[in-house]
Amino acid sequence: MAETTPETPLAEGEETYDEITTFESEAVEGEYTSESLASRFGDPQPAAGTGRRKRSIARVRIIPGSGKWKINGRTLEGYFPNKVHQQEVNEPFKVLELDGRYDVVARISGGGISGQAGALRLGVARALNEADVDNNRGPLKKAGFLTRDDRAVERKKAGLKKARKAPQFSKR
Repeated sequence: MAETTPETPLAEGEETYDEITTFESEAVEGEYTSESLASRFGDPQPAAGTGRRKRSIARVRIIPGSGKWKINGRTLEGYFPNKVHQQEVNEPFKVLELDGRYDVVARISGGGISGQAGALRLGVARALNEADVDNNRGPLKKAGFLTRDDRAVERKKAGLKKARKAPQFSKR
């Protein structure tokens, strides 16, 4: 059997392990970080999200600010001149009534204009969801903004003119 060794007396000013951990755990429980306070009181938090649609990929960062958009170094109106695409991209903010509370910085690549707008909307919605899951997830989910639209162009098949269009059939 192992022999137990008697504890050595502590020198003046030394603390035991139990005393140190108890002291530290009490201090940690009473402290509040800026993130925990902000999340309790609804302050906007920076967040990021990735959106995809057709062949487009959008990497989105939202930062508390005044509602400025920067997409590949251009403004929202400069990148999406079509009002329909501008409205589509802004829908997650309108649903949550957060217009003008976040600045959006996005990098978009691939695809066409419509696919890029869809990818950006999904990226913004995911970033807003990450910023405040408790308050934002329900309305975004109900509006369908957190679901990826996986529709894409169907490939052309051998023996057909397009994906499904067959050559004209002649009986005689």
